[in-house]
Amino acid sequence: MNLFFIALLPPQDIQDYANQIKQYFADNYASQHAQKSPPHITLQPPFKWPNSDASRLEASVAELAVRKQPVPITLSGFAAFAPRVIYINVLRTPELLNLQADLMAHVEMTLGIVDKVGKTRPFAPHMTVAFRDLTRQNFKAAWPEFEHRQLYFEFIADKLTLLMHDGRRWNIKSEFALLTE
Repeated sequence: MNLFFIALLPPQDIQDYANQIKQYFADNYASQHAQKSPPHITLQPPFKWPNSDASRLEASVAELAVRKQPVPITLSGFAAFAPRVIYINVLRTPELLNLQADLMAHVEMTLGIVDKVGKTRPFAPHMTVAFRDLTRQNFKAAWPEFEHRQLYFEFIADKLTLLMHDGRRWNIKSEFALLTE
């Protein structure tokens, strides 16, 4: 069994910017865990799936992708899940919320993949820059620095990305273009 998750990845220039912030947290606040994945917006949280059956997983995601339109994404400022997570805020648009809900329903119906936590609380789109190994003390030091920091990006998310964990970090396994007119 391998760990997988499904996400939207921003364009490379935004990934580079987010990676600089992750590096800043590693250098200044001893928080490196966020560097174990490319900058992303999680749509389907990590789940276990047999690597030997990855083609069925990929076929299911591809089947949904060709039916969904690209989604406009707005990144605006920073936010936090106190006391351990700081992230780039992603605006909750109807298009993004619908894509996420449709994806979760689709993988549940076609593959039996269920995110129990996701069923109990609303989707909170975000792009993590520090978490897990960010201590409460370092969170308290870092949050005032980022709480009012300006950041604004817009992009069109035009593909779903399937990521797989290799035991050390998350890597892109495959990408699925969303329907283009």
